[in-house]
Amino acid sequence: MVGRKRRKVKLLPARVVDDKTTTTTKNKKVKLETQTWSDLPIELLELILCHLSLEDNIRSSVACKRWNTAAISVRVVNQSPWLMYFPKFGNMYEFYDPAQRKTYSLELPELYGSRVCYTRDGWLLLYRPATNRVFFFDPFSQEVVKLPRFELTYQIVAFSCAPTSNTCVVFTVRHVSPTIVAISTCHPGATEWVTVNYQNRLPFVSSIWNKIVFCNGFFYCLSLTGWLGVFDPMERTWNVLAVPPPKCPENFFAKNWWKGKFMSEHNGDILVIYTCCSENPIIFKLDQPKMVWREMKTLDGMTLFASFLSSHSRTDLPGMMRNSVYFSKVRFFGKRCISYSLNDCRYYPCKQCYDWGEQDPFENIWIEPPEDLSAFI
Repeated sequence: MVGRKRRKVKLLPARVVDDKTTTTTKNKKVKLETQTWSDLPIELLELILCHLSLEDNIRSSVACKRWNTAAISVRVVNQSPWLMYFPKFGNMYEFYDPAQRKTYSLELPELYGSRVCYTRDGWLLLYRPATNRVFFFDPFSQEVVKLPRFELTYQIVAFSCAPTSNTCVVFTVRHVSPTIVAISTCHPGATEWVTVNYQNRLPFVSSIWNKIVFCNGFFYCLSLTGWLGVFDPMERTWNVLAVPPPKCPENFFAKNWWKGKFMSEHNGDILVIYTCCSENPIIFKLDQPKMVWREMKTLDGMTLFASFLSSHSRTDLPGMMRNSVYFSKVRFFGKRCISYSLNDCRYYPCKQCYDWGEQDPFENIWIEPPEDLSAFI
Protein backbone atom coordinates (compact mmCIF):
# COMPACT_ATOMS: atom_id res chain seq x y z
CA MET A 1 0.00 0.00 0.00
CA VAL A 2 2.79 2.35 0.89
CA GLY A 3 4.50 1.64 -2.42
CA ARG A 4 1.29 2.26 -4.39
CA LYS A 5 0.69 5.59 -2.59
CA ARG A 6 4.21 6.66 -3.41
CA ARG A 7 3.69 5.82 -7.08
CA LYS A 8 0.49 7.91 -7.09
CA VAL A 9 2.28 10.79 -5.42
CA LYS A 10 5.13 10.55 -7.96
CA LEU A 11 2.68 10.49 -10.89
CA LEU A 12 0.82 13.55 -9.63
CA PRO A 13 3.41 16.18 -10.79
CA ALA A 14 3.47 14.61 -14.27
CA ARG A 15 -0.31 14.97 -14.52
CA VAL A 16 -0.06 18.58 -13.39
CA VAL A 17 2.57 19.24 -16.11
CA ASP A 18 0.33 17.53 -18.67
CA ASP A 19 -2.57 19.72 -17.60
CA LYS A 20 -0.44 22.84 -17.92
CA THR A 21 0.82 21.76 -21.38
CA THR A 22 -2.73 21.09 -22.52
CA THR A 23 -3.85 24.48 -21.20
CA THR A 24 -0.94 26.24 -22.92
CA THR A 25 -1.66 24.43 -26.21
CA LYS A 26 -5.32 25.38 -25.97
CA ASN A 27 -4.39 29.02 -25.30
CA LYS A 28 -2.04 29.05 -28.30
CA LYS A 29 -4.71 27.48 -30.47
CA VAL A 30 -7.26 30.06 -29.34
CA LYS A 31 -4.75 32.84 -29.96
CA LEU A 32 -3.94 31.55 -33.45
CA GLU A 33 -7.65 31.28 -34.25
CA THR A 34 -8.20 34.91 -33.21
CA GLN A 35 -5.25 36.26 -35.26
CA THR A 36 -6.02 38.19 -38.42
CA TRP A 37 -4.05 39.22 -41.52
CA SER A 38 -3.17 42.46 -39.75
CA ASP A 39 -1.12 40.42 -37.24
CA LEU A 40 1.40 39.25 -39.85
CA PRO A 41 5.01 40.14 -38.99
CA ILE A 42 5.92 43.38 -40.74
CA GLU A 43 8.85 41.73 -42.59
CA LEU A 44 6.57 39.05 -44.06
CA LEU A 45 3.94 41.65 -44.91
CA GLU A 46 6.47 43.78 -46.80
CA LEU A 47 7.74 40.70 -48.64
CA ILE A 48 4.21 39.95 -49.85
CA LEU A 49 3.28 43.54 -50.72
CA CYS A 50 6.48 44.21 -52.68
CA HIS A 51 5.27 41.76 -55.36
CA LEU A 52 2.02 43.66 -55.97
CA SER A 53 1.39 46.12 -58.78
CA LEU A 54 1.14 49.82 -57.93
CA GLU A 55 -2.66 49.68 -58.18
CA ASP A 56 -2.94 46.66 -55.85
CA ASN A 57 -0.41 48.20 -53.48
CA ILE A 58 -2.60 51.29 -53.11
CA ARG A 59 -5.69 49.13 -52.51
CA SER A 60 -3.86 47.14 -49.82
CA SER A 61 -2.76 50.31 -48.05
CA VAL A 62 -6.37 51.13 -47.02
CA ALA A 63 -6.88 47.82 -45.17
CA CYS A 64 -5.49 49.04 -41.84
CA LYS A 65 -2.79 51.26 -40.36
CA ARG A 66 -0.10 48.53 -40.33
CA TRP A 67 -0.79 47.59 -43.93
CA ASN A 68 -0.70 51.24 -44.93
CA THR A 69 2.75 51.67 -43.40
CA ALA A 70 4.06 48.46 -45.00
CA ALA A 71 2.54 49.22 -48.42
CA ILE A 72 4.04 52.71 -48.55
CA SER A 73 7.47 51.40 -47.50
CA VAL A 74 7.65 49.06 -50.52
CA ARG A 75 5.56 51.04 -53.00
CA VAL A 76 7.25 51.16 -56.40
CA VAL A 77 6.57 54.33 -58.36
CA ASN A 78 9.72 54.41 -60.49
CA GLN A 79 11.37 51.79 -62.66
CA SER A 80 15.01 51.04 -62.06
CA PRO A 81 17.42 51.58 -64.97
CA TRP A 82 18.49 48.60 -67.03
CA LEU A 83 22.08 47.59 -67.62
CA MET A 84 22.78 47.50 -71.36
CA TYR A 85 25.62 45.27 -72.56
CA PHE A 86 27.62 45.98 -75.71
CA PRO A 87 28.78 42.74 -77.36
CA LYS A 88 32.31 42.32 -78.66
CA PHE A 89 30.92 40.42 -81.65
CA GLY A 90 27.54 40.42 -83.36
CA ASN A 91 24.51 42.67 -83.09
CA MET A 92 22.65 41.07 -80.17
CA TYR A 93 22.44 43.44 -77.17
CA GLU A 94 21.36 42.34 -73.71
CA PHE A 95 19.44 44.42 -71.16
CA TYR A 96 19.46 43.37 -67.51
CA ASP A 97 16.65 44.47 -65.18
CA PRO A 98 18.04 44.42 -61.59
CA ALA A 99 14.59 44.76 -60.00
CA GLN A 100 13.14 41.68 -61.69
CA ARG A 101 16.52 39.98 -62.26
CA LYS A 102 15.56 39.34 -65.86
CA THR A 103 17.57 39.71 -69.06
CA TYR A 104 16.11 40.84 -72.38
CA SER A 105 17.70 40.85 -75.82
CA LEU A 106 17.44 43.07 -78.88
CA GLU A 107 19.16 42.85 -82.22
CA LEU A 108 20.53 46.30 -83.10
CA PRO A 109 22.60 46.24 -86.31
CA GLU A 110 22.44 50.06 -86.37
CA LEU A 111 25.08 50.15 -83.62
CA TYR A 112 27.67 48.05 -85.44
CA GLY A 113 31.16 49.56 -85.18
CA SER A 114 30.15 52.19 -82.61
CA ARG A 115 31.04 52.72 -78.98
CA VAL A 116 28.84 54.16 -76.27
CA CYS A 117 29.70 57.53 -74.69
CA TYR A 118 26.77 58.49 -72.44
CA THR A 119 23.09 57.86 -71.68
CA ARG A 120 20.26 60.07 -70.48
CA ASP A 121 16.46 60.02 -70.74
CA GLY A 122 16.53 56.66 -72.54
CA TRP A 123 18.90 57.88 -75.30
CA LEU A 124 22.40 56.66 -76.11
CA LEU A 125 25.14 58.95 -77.38
CA LEU A 126 27.45 56.91 -79.61
CA TYR A 127 30.67 57.40 -81.54
CA ARG A 128 31.86 55.49 -84.60
CA PRO A 129 35.70 55.77 -84.68
CA ALA A 130 36.07 54.59 -88.29
CA THR A 131 34.04 57.52 -89.64
CA ASN A 132 34.06 60.01 -86.70
CA ARG A 133 30.27 59.81 -86.76
CA VAL A 134 28.56 60.99 -83.56
CA PHE A 135 24.85 60.22 -83.13
CA PHE A 136 22.00 59.69 -80.69
CA PHE A 137 20.09 56.42 -80.70
CA ASP A 138 17.00 55.20 -78.88
CA PRO A 139 17.45 51.39 -78.70
CA PHE A 140 13.76 50.77 -78.06
CA SER A 141 12.25 52.91 -80.83
CA GLN A 142 15.34 52.69 -83.12
CA GLU A 143 15.13 56.46 -83.66
CA VAL A 144 18.40 58.12 -84.76
CA VAL A 145 19.50 61.76 -84.39
CA LYS A 146 22.75 62.60 -86.15
CA LEU A 147 25.35 65.17 -85.14
CA PRO A 148 28.18 66.66 -87.21
CA ARG A 149 31.28 64.50 -87.50
CA PHE A 150 33.80 65.00 -84.71
CA GLU A 151 36.89 63.15 -83.53
CA LEU A 152 36.40 61.84 -80.00
CA THR A 153 39.68 60.48 -78.67
CA TYR A 154 40.18 60.84 -74.93
CA GLN A 155 37.41 63.33 -74.29
CA ILE A 156 34.64 62.70 -71.83
CA VAL A 157 31.18 63.42 -73.20
CA ALA A 158 27.71 64.15 -71.84
CA PHE A 159 24.46 65.77 -72.96
CA SER A 160 21.88 67.80 -71.07
CA CYS A 161 18.58 66.17 -72.09
CA ALA A 162 16.91 64.12 -74.82
CA PRO A 163 17.93 65.18 -78.35
CA THR A 164 14.25 65.70 -79.20
CA SER A 165 14.32 68.79 -76.93
CA ASN A 166 15.37 72.14 -78.38
CA THR A 167 17.49 72.75 -75.26
CA CYS A 168 19.71 69.68 -75.78
CA VAL A 169 23.44 70.45 -75.55
CA VAL A 170 26.28 67.98 -76.10
CA PHE A 171 29.42 68.76 -74.10
CA THR A 172 32.93 67.34 -74.23
CA VAL A 173 36.13 68.33 -72.41
CA ARG A 174 39.78 67.29 -72.58
CA HIS A 175 42.90 68.82 -71.09
CA VAL A 176 45.49 70.38 -73.39
CA SER A 177 47.81 70.97 -70.44
CA PRO A 178 47.21 70.83 -66.66
CA THR A 179 45.98 74.45 -66.78
CA ILE A 180 44.24 74.52 -70.19
CA VAL A 181 41.19 72.55 -71.33
CA ALA A 182 39.54 72.32 -74.74
CA ILE A 183 35.74 72.33 -74.52
CA SER A 184 33.59 71.41 -77.52
CA THR A 185 29.82 71.78 -77.72
CA CYS A 186 27.14 70.93 -80.23
CA HIS A 187 23.38 70.46 -80.49
CA PRO A 188 20.99 68.54 -82.75
CA GLY A 189 20.55 70.42 -86.01
CA ALA A 190 23.96 72.14 -85.83
CA THR A 191 26.34 71.94 -88.80
CA GLU A 192 29.56 71.96 -86.78
CA TRP A 193 31.05 71.68 -83.31
CA VAL A 194 32.27 74.77 -81.45
CA THR A 195 35.62 74.34 -79.67
CA VAL A 196 37.13 76.87 -77.24
CA ASN A 197 40.24 76.62 -75.05
CA TYR A 198 39.89 77.75 -71.43
CA GLN A 199 42.55 78.65 -68.88
CA ASN A 200 42.22 77.03 -65.44
CA ARG A 201 43.09 78.65 -62.13
CA LEU A 202 43.53 75.15 -60.70
CA PRO A 203 44.87 71.98 -62.41
CA PHE A 204 42.35 69.84 -64.27
CA VAL A 205 43.54 66.59 -65.88
CA SER A 206 41.00 64.61 -67.88
CA SER A 207 40.65 61.12 -69.34
CA ILE A 208 37.90 58.61 -70.11
CA TRP A 209 37.83 57.85 -66.39
CA ASN A 210 36.45 61.31 -65.64
CA LYS A 211 32.84 61.79 -64.67
CA ILE A 212 30.25 64.32 -65.89
CA VAL A 213 26.72 65.15 -64.76
CA PHE A 214 24.31 67.84 -65.91
CA CYS A 215 22.66 69.51 -62.93
CA ASN A 216 20.88 72.84 -62.37
CA GLY A 217 21.78 73.99 -65.88
CA PHE A 218 25.52 73.28 -65.54
CA PHE A 219 27.87 70.47 -66.55
CA TYR A 220 29.91 69.30 -63.54
CA CYS A 221 33.12 67.37 -64.32
CA LEU A 222 35.26 65.47 -61.84
CA SER A 223 38.95 65.34 -62.77
CA LEU A 224 41.27 62.39 -62.26
CA THR A 225 42.48 63.83 -58.96
CA GLY A 226 39.06 64.90 -57.67
CA TRP A 227 38.87 68.58 -58.66
CA LEU A 228 35.49 69.81 -59.85
CA GLY A 229 35.13 71.76 -63.10
CA VAL A 230 31.89 73.57 -64.02
CA PHE A 231 30.73 74.64 -67.49
CA ASP A 232 27.80 76.98 -68.10
CA PRO A 233 26.45 76.20 -71.61
CA MET A 234 24.37 79.40 -71.71
CA GLU A 235 27.18 81.79 -70.82
CA ARG A 236 29.90 79.49 -72.22
CA THR A 237 32.06 79.92 -69.10
CA TRP A 238 34.36 77.37 -67.46
CA ASN A 239 35.68 77.31 -63.91
CA VAL A 240 37.51 74.82 -61.69
CA LEU A 241 36.03 75.22 -58.22
CA ALA A 242 38.28 75.78 -55.23
CA VAL A 243 36.74 72.74 -53.52
CA PRO A 244 39.33 70.32 -52.08
CA PRO A 245 38.82 66.77 -53.42
CA PRO A 246 36.89 64.33 -51.20
CA LYS A 247 39.00 62.95 -48.35
CA CYS A 248 39.45 59.18 -48.43
CA PRO A 249 41.49 56.74 -46.32
CA GLU A 250 45.03 56.23 -47.59
CA ASN A 251 44.34 52.63 -48.61
CA PHE A 252 41.82 53.90 -51.18
CA PHE A 253 44.66 55.21 -53.30
CA ALA A 254 45.94 51.82 -54.34
CA LYS A 255 45.93 49.99 -57.67
CA ASN A 256 43.42 51.44 -60.18
CA TRP A 257 42.16 54.01 -57.65
CA TRP A 258 41.26 56.49 -60.42
CA LYS A 259 38.94 53.97 -62.08
CA GLY A 260 36.74 53.19 -59.09
CA LYS A 261 34.99 56.59 -59.00
CA PHE A 262 31.42 57.31 -60.04
CA MET A 263 29.40 60.51 -60.20
CA SER A 264 25.66 61.17 -60.15
CA GLU A 265 23.14 63.87 -59.34
CA HIS A 266 19.84 63.85 -57.49
CA ASN A 267 17.41 66.75 -57.10
CA GLY A 268 20.17 69.31 -57.57
CA ASP A 269 22.75 67.53 -55.40
CA ILE A 270 26.12 66.36 -56.78
CA LEU A 271 27.12 62.90 -55.52
CA VAL A 272 30.45 61.08 -55.86
CA ILE A 273 31.08 57.40 -55.06
CA TYR A 274 34.63 56.29 -54.24
CA THR A 275 35.37 52.56 -54.23
CA CYS A 276 38.33 50.38 -53.36
CA CYS A 277 38.76 46.65 -53.95
CA SER A 278 39.45 46.03 -50.25
CA GLU A 279 37.11 48.54 -48.57
CA ASN A 280 33.45 49.52 -48.50
CA PRO A 281 32.43 52.39 -50.81
CA ILE A 282 32.33 55.96 -49.54
CA ILE A 283 29.68 58.36 -50.85
CA PHE A 284 30.14 62.13 -50.78
CA LYS A 285 27.69 64.96 -51.43
CA LEU A 286 28.79 68.45 -52.40
CA ASP A 287 27.72 70.98 -49.78
CA GLN A 288 27.22 73.76 -52.32
CA PRO A 289 26.74 76.72 -49.91
CA LYS A 290 29.96 75.87 -48.02
CA MET A 291 31.77 74.32 -51.02
CA VAL A 292 32.98 71.19 -49.21
CA TRP A 293 32.35 67.46 -49.71
CA ARG A 294 30.32 65.75 -46.96
CA GLU A 295 30.37 62.00 -46.42
CA MET A 296 26.91 60.42 -46.56
CA LYS A 297 26.04 57.67 -44.10
CA THR A 298 22.61 57.14 -45.63
CA LEU A 299 20.89 57.79 -48.95
CA ASP A 300 17.51 58.28 -47.25
CA GLY A 301 15.87 55.58 -49.33
CA MET A 302 17.44 56.63 -52.63
CA THR A 303 19.17 54.12 -54.93
CA LEU A 304 22.24 54.88 -57.04
CA PHE A 305 23.16 53.03 -60.23
CA ALA A 306 26.86 53.44 -60.96
CA SER A 307 28.67 52.79 -64.23
CA PHE A 308 31.81 54.21 -65.78
CA LEU A 309 30.30 56.52 -68.38
CA SER A 310 27.07 57.64 -66.68
CA SER A 311 25.34 56.98 -63.37
CA HIS A 312 21.73 57.43 -62.27
CA SER A 313 19.68 57.92 -59.11
CA ARG A 314 16.18 56.72 -58.26
CA THR A 315 13.64 56.92 -55.45
CA ASP A 316 10.54 54.82 -54.74
CA LEU A 317 12.01 51.52 -55.88
CA PRO A 318 11.28 48.14 -54.22
CA GLY A 319 12.14 48.20 -50.52
CA MET A 320 15.08 45.80 -50.81
CA MET A 321 16.75 48.09 -53.40
CA ARG A 322 16.56 51.28 -51.36
CA ASN A 323 19.48 52.99 -49.66
CA SER A 324 21.88 51.04 -51.88
CA VAL A 325 24.36 51.44 -54.71
CA TYR A 326 24.02 49.10 -57.71
CA PHE A 327 27.17 48.64 -59.74
CA SER A 328 27.52 47.73 -63.42
CA LYS A 329 28.61 44.17 -62.73
CA VAL A 330 26.38 41.09 -62.70
CA ARG A 331 27.30 37.85 -60.94
CA PHE A 332 25.89 34.31 -60.70
CA PHE A 333 25.46 33.79 -64.43
CA GLY A 334 23.62 37.05 -65.00
CA LYS A 335 21.23 36.65 -62.07
CA ARG A 336 22.32 39.34 -59.63
CA CYS A 337 23.96 42.77 -59.70
CA ILE A 338 26.73 43.60 -57.28
CA SER A 339 25.25 46.10 -54.84
CA TYR A 340 26.24 47.78 -51.61
CA SER A 341 23.69 48.36 -48.84
CA LEU A 342 24.21 51.40 -46.62
CA ASN A 343 21.72 49.90 -44.15
CA ASP A 344 23.79 46.75 -43.68
CA CYS A 345 27.22 48.26 -44.48
CA ARG A 346 28.06 45.32 -46.75
CA TYR A 347 28.12 44.14 -50.35
CA TYR A 348 25.57 41.77 -51.87
CA PRO A 349 26.31 39.05 -52.84
CA CYS A 350 28.72 38.59 -49.94
CA LYS A 351 32.42 39.40 -50.47
CA GLN A 352 31.90 41.00 -53.88
CA CYS A 353 34.37 43.89 -53.58
CA TYR A 354 35.53 44.50 -57.11
CA ASP A 355 38.65 45.87 -58.80
CA TRP A 356 37.20 48.19 -61.47
CA GLY A 357 40.53 48.28 -63.29
CA GLU A 358 39.65 44.84 -64.67
CA GLN A 359 36.52 46.03 -66.47
CA ASP A 360 36.24 47.61 -69.92
CA PRO A 361 34.56 51.03 -69.47
CA PHE A 362 32.65 50.57 -72.74
CA GLU A 363 31.31 47.13 -71.81
CA ASN A 364 27.97 48.30 -70.42
CA ILE A 365 25.97 51.31 -69.27
CA TRP A 366 22.77 52.03 -67.32
CA ILE A 367 19.82 53.20 -69.44
CA GLU A 368 16.18 54.14 -68.88
CA PRO A 369 13.92 51.15 -69.64
CA PRO A 370 11.01 51.38 -72.07
CA GLU A 371 7.46 51.79 -70.79
CA ASP A 372 6.27 49.20 -73.31
CA LEU A 373 7.97 45.79 -73.17
CA SER A 374 6.23 44.45 -76.28
CA ALA A 375 9.49 44.70 -78.26
CA PHE A 376 10.91 41.93 -76.06
CA ILE A 377 7.98 39.52 -76.34
